[in-house]
Amino acid sequence: MNSIVTQRFLECHNKLRKDNRVRSSRQFAVALGYLPQSLSEIIKGRRDVTIELIRKAVELYKMNPVYLYTGEGPMFMTDETQSDFRVLTIVTNAEEDERIVHVPVPAQAGYASNYGSPTLIQDLPSFTLPEFKYKSGTHRCFDVAGDSMEPLLFEGDKVVCSYIEPALWESTIKDNHVYVLVTRGDIVVKRVVNKLKENKYLELHSDNDFYEMYKMNFGELREVWLVRTKICPFLPQNRNHLYEELNALKKVVQEQSRLIQELLERPRDQVTK
Repeated sequence: MNSIVTQRFLECHNKLRKDNRVRSSRQFAVALGYLPQSLSEIIKGRRDVTIELIRKAVELYKMNPVYLYTGEGPMFMTDETQSDFRVLTIVTNAEEDERIVHVPVPAQAGYASNYGSPTLIQDLPSFTLPEFKYKSGTHRCFDVAGDSMEPLLFEGDKVVCSYIEPALWESTIKDNHVYVLVTRGDIVVKRVVNKLKENKYLELHSDNDFYEMYKMNFGELREVWLVRTKICPFLPQNRNHLYEELNALKKVVQEQSRLIQELLERPRDQVTK
């Protein structure tokens, strides 16, 4: 029996035929670069639609991925809605199983600014993990940069994340969970408070108290990934001990800055006495 996503895909296929946008299932398959025999197997309920086939159908026939995955909204996108929609590029193996693409720090600026272009994605390293939870859905791995999420995440750690569809951001992004957020020109890892429904922004919080909260408007978001797992390099020293030392040093610097500021604010005659 077909999965619910495959059933919706076939509903779209049938609608295309009914509206004479395609003459036959064979023409539909050939236009998508798919074997007609394989499409026949899908129609007969012997196999499910692949992610790559869905991607091509979205691009060529404007199938609405929100409808395919959630059952909500129209079956097909209009030109206006498609202009604001980008198909997420994935990498698969020979068996069409999806692999986890790794986005290292040197590639993150290009990933954000090029909007995750297919060429860039396909050139990035990819891997698989044995756990069952990584066998369904789309996952991506990002390097952690900076110290804003210490002591939870350190620079050099990697986070493996699950993709969240844009149509589900309002309802699915959970308060105080950690997410990777991709904008037009940056990639950040933050703890999030979801204000999208009422105020159209997210509050981004750092675990490191040295950094202040800031807001990210809905229009800035391009991709949202829920952090599921972290991968840490092995280090001989205790990283928590290093964090404690750095935190103590920051407090000393802050206290010295406060004292200097107080001296600058005193009247000149009090300073020279």
